[in-house]
Amino acid sequence: MRLKDICTIFIDGDWIESKDQSDEGIRLIQTGNIGEGIYLEKETRAKYISEDTFEKLKCTEVYPGDILVSRLPEPVGRACIIPEKKERMITAVDCTICRPDKSIVSKEYLCYFMRSNAYYARLLGSVTGTTRKRISRKNLGNVELDIPSKKVQKEVVKQLDCLVSAIDSRTKELQLLDDLIKARFVEMFGDPIINSKGLETKELNEVLVLKAGDFTAASDISVEPTEINIYPCYGGNGIRGYVAEYNQEGEYSLVGRQGALSGNVQYATGKFKNTEHALLVKPIIRMNSIWLNQLLLNLDLKRYQTGAAQPGLSVKNLQDIQIIMVPIDEQRQFAAFVNEIDKSKLQKFSAA
Repeated sequence: MRLKDICTIFIDGDWIESKDQSDEGIRLIQTGNIGEGIYLEKETRAKYISEDTFEKLKCTEVYPGDILVSRLPEPVGRACIIPEKKERMITAVDCTICRPDKSIVSKEYLCYFMRSNAYYARLLGSVTGTTRKRISRKNLGNVELDIPSKKVQKEVVKQLDCLVSAIDSRTKELQLLDDLIKARFVEMFGDPIINSKGLETKELNEVLVLKAGDFTAASDISVEPTEINIYPCYGGNGIRGYVAEYNQEGEYSLVGRQGALSGNVQYATGKFKNTEHALLVKPIIRMNSIWLNQLLLNLDLKRYQTGAAQPGLSVKNLQDIQIIMVPIDEQRQFAAFVNEIDKSKLQKFSAA
Protein backbone atom coordinates (compact mmCIF):
# COMPACT_ATOMS: atom_id res chain seq x y z
CA MET A 1 0.00 0.00 0.00
CA ARG A 2 1.06 3.61 -0.49
CA LEU A 3 1.93 5.71 2.52
CA LYS A 4 -0.78 8.30 1.84
CA ASP A 5 -3.43 5.55 1.66
CA ILE A 6 -2.79 4.27 5.19
CA CYS A 7 -3.14 7.69 6.85
CA THR A 8 -6.36 9.49 7.79
CA ILE A 9 -4.46 12.80 7.70
CA PHE A 10 -1.60 13.37 5.24
CA ILE A 11 -0.80 17.05 4.93
CA ASP A 12 2.11 19.49 5.09
CA GLY A 13 2.50 21.89 7.97
CA ASP A 14 1.80 25.60 7.80
CA TRP A 15 3.79 28.53 6.46
CA ILE A 16 4.66 30.49 9.59
CA GLU A 17 6.61 33.71 9.09
CA SER A 18 8.79 35.27 11.79
CA LYS A 19 6.25 38.06 12.29
CA ASP A 20 3.61 35.45 13.14
CA GLN A 21 5.66 33.90 15.97
CA SER A 22 5.36 34.77 19.65
CA ASP A 23 6.88 33.79 23.01
CA GLU A 24 3.90 31.73 24.15
CA GLY A 25 0.76 30.09 22.86
CA ILE A 26 0.67 27.08 20.55
CA ARG A 27 4.01 25.28 20.12
CA LEU A 28 5.60 25.37 16.66
CA ILE A 29 7.46 22.12 15.93
CA GLN A 30 10.20 22.31 13.30
CA THR A 31 12.52 19.90 11.50
CA GLY A 32 15.07 20.30 14.30
CA ASN A 33 12.62 18.56 16.66
CA ILE A 34 12.58 15.43 14.49
CA GLY A 35 15.18 12.87 15.53
CA GLU A 36 15.69 9.40 14.05
CA GLY A 37 12.45 7.87 15.30
CA ILE A 38 12.28 10.13 18.36
CA TYR A 39 10.95 13.59 19.14
CA LEU A 40 13.70 16.00 20.25
CA GLU A 41 12.70 18.51 22.90
CA LYS A 42 14.37 21.91 22.42
CA GLU A 43 12.99 24.14 25.13
CA THR A 44 15.70 26.81 24.76
CA ARG A 45 14.73 27.44 21.14
CA ALA A 46 11.01 26.76 21.40
CA LYS A 47 8.77 28.86 19.17
CA TYR A 48 5.04 29.55 19.40
CA ILE A 49 2.15 31.28 17.67
CA SER A 50 -0.82 32.94 19.34
CA GLU A 51 -4.38 31.55 19.35
CA ASP A 52 -5.45 34.47 17.12
CA THR A 53 -2.73 33.66 14.57
CA PHE A 54 -3.72 29.99 14.68
CA GLU A 55 -7.30 30.88 13.75
CA LYS A 56 -6.30 33.50 11.17
CA LEU A 57 -3.96 31.14 9.31
CA LYS A 58 -6.31 28.15 9.70
CA CYS A 59 -3.41 26.00 10.90
CA THR A 60 -3.52 22.22 11.13
CA GLU A 61 -3.08 21.02 14.71
CA VAL A 62 -0.62 18.23 15.49
CA TYR A 63 -1.69 15.58 18.02
CA PRO A 64 0.17 12.96 20.07
CA GLY A 65 0.56 9.81 17.97
CA ASP A 66 0.97 11.72 14.71
CA ILE A 67 4.13 10.99 12.73
CA LEU A 68 6.06 14.02 11.50
CA VAL A 69 8.36 13.69 8.48
CA SER A 70 11.06 16.21 7.59
CA ARG A 71 11.12 17.14 3.91
CA LEU A 72 14.48 18.88 4.27
CA PRO A 73 18.01 17.42 4.49
CA GLU A 74 19.80 15.67 6.08
CA PRO A 75 18.70 12.91 5.95
CA VAL A 76 15.61 13.91 4.06
CA GLY A 77 12.59 11.88 5.18
CA ARG A 78 13.54 11.63 8.86
CA ALA A 79 10.46 10.77 10.94
CA CYS A 80 9.31 10.66 14.56
CA ILE A 81 6.18 10.01 16.60
CA ILE A 82 4.77 12.95 18.54
CA PRO A 83 4.69 12.01 22.25
CA GLU A 84 1.99 12.77 24.79
CA LYS A 85 2.24 16.48 25.59
CA LYS A 86 0.01 18.85 27.54
CA GLU A 87 0.40 21.71 25.09
CA ARG A 88 -1.19 22.32 21.71
CA MET A 89 1.10 21.99 18.68
CA ILE A 90 1.41 22.85 15.01
CA THR A 91 4.27 22.26 12.59
CA ALA A 92 6.10 24.17 9.88
CA VAL A 93 5.65 23.78 6.13
CA ASP A 94 8.85 21.74 5.81
CA CYS A 95 7.24 18.89 7.75
CA THR A 96 4.50 16.50 6.65
CA ILE A 97 1.91 15.28 9.16
CA CYS A 98 1.04 11.59 8.84
CA ARG A 99 -1.81 10.34 11.03
CA PRO A 100 -1.85 6.52 10.66
CA ASP A 101 -5.20 4.81 10.22
CA LYS A 102 -5.26 2.63 13.35
CA SER A 103 -7.44 0.04 11.63
CA ILE A 104 -4.66 -0.57 9.08
CA VAL A 105 -1.31 0.14 10.69
CA SER A 106 0.12 1.03 14.10
CA LYS A 107 2.12 4.23 14.48
CA GLU A 108 5.04 2.25 15.92
CA TYR A 109 5.21 -0.14 12.95
CA LEU A 110 4.98 2.72 10.46
CA CYS A 111 7.67 4.75 12.21
CA TYR A 112 10.02 1.76 12.29
CA PHE A 113 9.48 1.35 8.53
CA MET A 114 10.43 5.03 8.15
CA ARG A 115 13.76 4.25 9.80
CA SER A 116 14.56 1.38 7.43
CA ASN A 117 16.99 1.29 4.53
CA ALA A 118 14.15 0.28 2.21
CA TYR A 119 12.24 3.45 3.08
CA TYR A 120 15.21 5.74 2.47
CA ALA A 121 16.13 3.93 -0.74
CA ARG A 122 12.63 4.53 -2.10
CA LEU A 123 12.87 8.22 -1.19
CA LEU A 124 16.25 9.00 -2.74
CA GLY A 125 14.84 8.94 -6.23
CA SER A 126 12.25 11.51 -5.16
CA VAL A 127 14.65 14.20 -3.93
CA THR A 128 14.32 17.54 -5.67
CA GLY A 129 16.16 20.84 -5.60
CA THR A 130 19.82 21.75 -6.08
CA THR A 131 21.10 23.80 -3.18
CA ARG A 132 18.23 22.70 -0.91
CA LYS A 133 17.30 19.07 -1.57
CA ARG A 134 13.86 18.07 -0.39
CA ILE A 135 11.07 15.62 -0.99
CA SER A 136 7.55 16.60 -1.98
CA ARG A 137 4.51 15.39 -0.09
CA LYS A 138 3.32 13.73 -3.31
CA ASN A 139 6.48 11.63 -3.65
CA LEU A 140 6.48 10.82 0.06
CA GLY A 141 2.87 9.67 -0.17
CA ASN A 142 3.65 7.36 -3.09
CA VAL A 143 6.22 5.35 -1.11
CA GLU A 144 4.96 1.76 -0.95
CA LEU A 145 5.26 -0.62 1.99
CA ASP A 146 4.01 -4.04 2.96
CA ILE A 147 1.27 -4.07 5.59
CA PRO A 148 1.09 -7.39 7.47
CA SER A 149 -1.67 -8.29 9.92
CA LYS A 150 -1.95 -6.29 13.15
CA LYS A 151 -0.70 -9.35 15.03
CA VAL A 152 2.46 -9.54 12.91
CA GLN A 153 2.95 -5.77 13.22
CA LYS A 154 2.82 -6.07 16.99
CA GLU A 155 5.42 -8.86 17.00
CA VAL A 156 7.74 -6.91 14.67
CA VAL A 157 7.51 -3.83 16.88
CA LYS A 158 8.20 -5.92 19.99
CA GLN A 159 11.36 -7.39 18.47
CA LEU A 160 12.58 -4.04 17.19
CA ASP A 161 11.91 -2.42 20.59
CA CYS A 162 14.24 -5.01 22.17
CA LEU A 163 16.89 -4.36 19.55
CA VAL A 164 16.66 -0.58 19.92
CA SER A 165 16.85 -0.93 23.72
CA ALA A 166 20.08 -2.94 23.39
CA ILE A 167 21.51 -0.38 20.97
CA ASP A 168 20.55 2.46 23.32
CA SER A 169 22.36 0.72 26.20
CA ARG A 170 25.50 0.35 24.08
CA THR A 171 25.21 3.97 22.97
CA LYS A 172 25.05 5.17 26.58
CA GLU A 173 28.15 3.17 27.46
CA LEU A 174 29.98 4.65 24.49
CA GLN A 175 28.84 8.12 25.54
CA LEU A 176 30.35 7.58 28.99
CA LEU A 177 33.69 6.75 27.36
CA ASP A 178 33.41 9.83 25.14
CA ASP A 179 32.68 11.91 28.25
CA LEU A 180 35.85 10.50 29.80
CA ILE A 181 37.83 11.70 26.77
CA LYS A 182 36.28 15.15 27.04
CA ALA A 183 37.04 15.32 30.76
CA ARG A 184 40.68 14.33 30.11
CA PHE A 185 40.99 17.09 27.51
CA VAL A 186 39.69 19.71 29.93
CA GLU A 187 41.95 18.37 32.68
CA MET A 188 45.02 18.74 30.46
CA PHE A 189 44.18 21.89 28.48
CA GLY A 190 41.24 23.57 30.21
CA ASP A 191 37.96 24.74 28.69
CA PRO A 192 38.92 26.03 25.21
CA ILE A 193 35.85 28.28 24.96
CA ILE A 194 36.94 30.48 27.88
CA ASN A 195 40.62 29.39 27.82
CA SER A 196 40.43 28.55 31.51
CA LYS A 197 44.17 27.71 31.67
CA GLY A 198 45.25 30.97 30.08
CA LEU A 199 47.09 29.33 27.17
CA GLU A 200 48.40 31.21 24.16
CA THR A 201 45.71 31.57 21.48
CA LYS A 202 45.48 32.43 17.80
CA GLU A 203 42.51 33.21 15.59
CA LEU A 204 41.12 30.21 13.74
CA ASN A 205 42.04 31.60 10.31
CA GLU A 206 45.70 31.76 11.39
CA VAL A 207 45.95 28.04 12.09
CA LEU A 208 43.13 26.28 10.19
CA VAL A 209 41.61 26.31 6.72
CA LEU A 210 37.91 25.44 6.40
CA LYS A 211 36.91 24.27 2.94
CA ALA A 212 33.52 23.03 1.77
CA GLY A 213 33.40 19.90 -0.38
CA ASP A 214 31.76 19.16 -3.71
CA PHE A 215 28.12 19.16 -4.75
CA THR A 216 26.83 15.61 -4.74
CA ALA A 217 23.48 14.65 -6.26
CA ALA A 218 21.27 12.54 -4.01
CA SER A 219 20.87 10.05 -6.85
CA ASP A 220 24.63 9.35 -6.66
CA ILE A 221 24.42 8.33 -2.98
CA SER A 222 23.42 4.87 -1.78
CA VAL A 223 22.22 4.22 1.76
CA GLU A 224 24.54 1.20 2.13
CA PRO A 225 27.93 0.44 0.53
CA THR A 226 27.72 -1.30 -2.86
CA GLU A 227 30.28 -2.71 -5.30
CA ILE A 228 30.43 0.72 -6.93
CA ASN A 229 29.61 3.07 -4.05
CA ILE A 230 32.34 2.19 -1.55
CA TYR A 231 33.38 5.55 -0.11
CA PRO A 232 31.64 7.26 2.87
CA CYS A 233 29.98 10.55 1.92
CA TYR A 234 29.70 13.24 4.61
CA GLY A 235 27.07 15.97 4.53
CA GLY A 236 25.98 18.65 6.97
CA ASN A 237 24.76 16.18 9.60
CA GLY A 238 27.36 13.41 9.26
CA ILE A 239 27.48 10.42 6.91
CA ARG A 240 24.78 10.66 4.22
CA GLY A 241 25.62 7.37 2.56
CA TYR A 242 28.17 6.01 0.09
CA VAL A 243 29.46 7.19 -3.29
CA ALA A 244 31.65 5.93 -6.15
CA GLU A 245 34.32 8.65 -5.99
CA TYR A 246 36.25 10.26 -3.14
CA ASN A 247 37.70 13.77 -2.88
CA GLN A 248 39.74 13.43 0.36
CA GLU A 249 42.22 10.97 1.78
CA GLY A 250 43.78 11.00 5.23
CA GLU A 251 42.62 11.79 8.77
CA TYR A 252 40.56 14.95 9.04
CA SER A 253 37.86 16.63 11.08
CA LEU A 254 34.68 17.68 9.28
CA VAL A 255 32.26 20.36 10.46
CA GLY A 256 28.65 20.38 9.24
CA ARG A 257 27.78 23.78 7.79
CA GLN A 258 24.16 23.24 6.75
CA GLY A 259 21.17 21.58 8.38
CA ALA A 260 19.58 21.13 11.78
CA LEU A 261 22.81 19.71 13.24
CA SER A 262 25.18 22.23 11.65
CA GLY A 263 28.24 22.70 13.83
CA ASN A 264 28.54 18.96 14.51
CA VAL A 265 32.07 17.56 14.26
CA GLN A 266 32.95 14.26 12.57
CA TYR A 267 36.27 12.44 12.28
CA ALA A 268 36.91 10.86 8.89
CA THR A 269 39.77 8.56 7.97
CA GLY A 270 40.96 6.91 4.78
CA LYS A 271 39.27 7.76 1.48
CA PHE A 272 35.99 9.67 1.73
CA LYS A 273 33.96 12.47 0.18
CA ASN A 274 32.69 15.65 1.79
CA THR A 275 29.80 17.50 0.17
CA GLU A 276 29.29 21.24 -0.09
CA HIS A 277 27.53 21.04 3.30
CA ALA A 278 30.57 19.68 5.16
CA LEU A 279 33.70 21.73 5.89
CA LEU A 280 37.06 19.95 5.75
CA VAL A 281 39.31 21.24 8.57
CA LYS A 282 42.95 21.42 7.44
CA PRO A 283 45.67 22.70 9.81
CA ILE A 284 48.12 25.31 8.54
CA ILE A 285 50.50 24.54 11.40
CA ARG A 286 51.51 21.15 12.79
CA MET A 287 48.66 19.61 14.79
CA ASN A 288 47.70 16.11 15.86
CA SER A 289 44.46 15.23 14.07
CA ILE A 290 42.93 13.42 17.07
CA TRP A 291 43.71 16.32 19.41
CA LEU A 292 42.30 18.82 16.90
CA ASN A 293 39.09 16.82 16.56
CA GLN A 294 38.51 16.89 20.32
CA LEU A 295 39.32 20.61 20.43
CA LEU A 296 36.62 21.28 17.83
CA LEU A 297 34.13 19.14 19.75
CA ASN A 298 34.84 21.06 22.95
CA LEU A 299 34.44 24.41 21.19
CA ASP A 300 30.72 23.61 20.69
CA LEU A 301 30.47 25.12 17.21
CA LYS A 302 26.68 24.64 17.13
CA ARG A 303 26.39 27.86 19.13
CA TYR A 304 27.37 29.73 15.96
CA GLN A 305 24.29 28.50 14.06
CA THR A 306 22.26 31.14 12.25
CA GLY A 307 18.85 30.88 10.60
CA ALA A 308 15.67 29.30 11.90
CA ALA A 309 13.91 27.41 9.11
CA GLN A 310 17.25 26.22 7.68
CA PRO A 311 20.02 26.54 10.30
CA GLY A 312 23.60 26.83 9.08
CA LEU A 313 27.13 27.99 9.85
CA SER A 314 28.90 30.88 8.18
CA VAL A 315 32.62 30.29 7.67
CA LYS A 316 33.13 34.02 8.14
CA ASN A 317 31.63 33.82 11.66
CA LEU A 318 34.11 31.06 12.57
CA GLN A 319 37.26 32.84 11.43
CA ASP A 320 37.75 34.86 14.63
CA ILE A 321 37.31 31.97 17.09
CA GLN A 322 40.28 31.78 19.45
CA ILE A 323 42.20 28.49 19.17
CA ILE A 324 44.41 27.43 22.09
CA MET A 325 48.04 26.65 21.27
CA VAL A 326 49.39 23.43 22.78
CA PRO A 327 52.84 21.82 22.23
CA ILE A 328 52.70 18.93 19.76
CA ASP A 329 54.13 16.50 22.34
CA GLU A 330 51.19 17.20 24.67
CA GLN A 331 48.77 16.79 21.77
CA ARG A 332 50.29 13.38 21.03
CA GLN A 333 50.06 12.41 24.70
CA PHE A 334 46.34 13.16 24.64
CA ALA A 335 45.92 11.29 21.34
CA ALA A 336 47.57 8.21 22.88
CA PHE A 337 44.98 8.34 25.69
CA VAL A 338 42.15 8.51 23.11
CA ASN A 339 43.59 5.54 21.24
CA GLU A 340 43.58 3.48 24.44
CA ILE A 341 39.92 4.39 25.06
CA ASP A 342 39.08 3.43 21.48
CA LYS A 343 40.77 0.05 21.97
CA SER A 344 38.69 -0.56 25.09
CA LYS A 345 35.54 0.26 23.10
CA LEU A 346 36.40 -2.36 20.50
CA GLN A 347 37.30 -4.99 23.10
CA LYS A 348 34.19 -4.31 25.17
CA PHE A 349 31.70 -4.46 22.36
CA SER A 350 33.30 -7.26 20.35
CA ALA A 351 33.06 -9.35 23.53
CA ALA A 352 29.41 -8.36 23.94
